[in-house]
Amino acid sequence: MKFSIQHAKDKAFAHDGLREYFDYRDLGIFDATDGKAVMHVIRASKGSNATGEWHRHELNFQFVYVLKGWAIFEYEGHGQHKLVEGTCVHQPPHIRHREIEHSDDFEVLEIVLPGEFKTITM
Repeated sequence: MKFSIQHAKDKAFAHDGLREYFDYRDLGIFDATDGKAVMHVIRASKGSNATGEWHRHELNFQFVYVLKGWAIFEYEGHGQHKLVEGTCVHQPPHIRHREIEHSDDFEVLEIVLPGEFKTITM
């Protein structure tokens, strides 16, 4: 593993992640851990909305911490939940879920292991 430090001014948000309605800012963890983990800040892309498709991720660990705004997610077997600033979610591996709606200023910190994983849309 490599040492990594990144300042906000070092890396801009990019429209290059899993969902077209989000922008992503890579925090350098994928490279620092040789792909064992990925960490990024995700924020709502201006003028776009969630599409609400059910999906699941083939991974070992997923953690989401809401930094700003709110979103409504639905988790299979657990119902709908409104995530607000300060909400912490551990999404167990393979849990089916979908995002229904989010605020224009929605922003989260996400940590995923491993750094590369497969998403299955249903």
